[in-house]
Amino acid sequence: MGSKQETTSGVLQGTLDMLVLKALVRGPSHGYDVAEYILARSGDVLRVEEGALYPALHRLELRGWIAGEWGVSTNNRRAKFYKLTAAGRKQLAVESTNWARMSGAVARVMEAS
Repeated sequence: MGSKQETTSGVLQGTLDMLVLKALVRGPSHGYDVAEYILARSGDVLRVEEGALYPALHRLELRGWIAGEWGVSTNNRRAKFYKLTAAGRKQLAVESTNWARMSGAVARVMEAS
């Protein structure tokens, strides 16, 4: 877990859902684009593996936080494109607030002597 190429297994439980929702704020994307966005925005630290990403997308879709629709990707392949729903935007706001509170708390503990 100390390497530059972390995986989602090194991310706190529930954080992947928040990262996926955040990635979809930009507009509809398919799974590969979501994973690439997270990797790029994290400075190549958070690599989301397919085995974690697609179950997360399915879970978020079942909760009504994202909606999926089949289409054709830029390389002419059939792909499912996901978009954030109104409920997903509300959930992202809740999770962002919770993340800020939790990460601040962890930082304070780590700074303590």
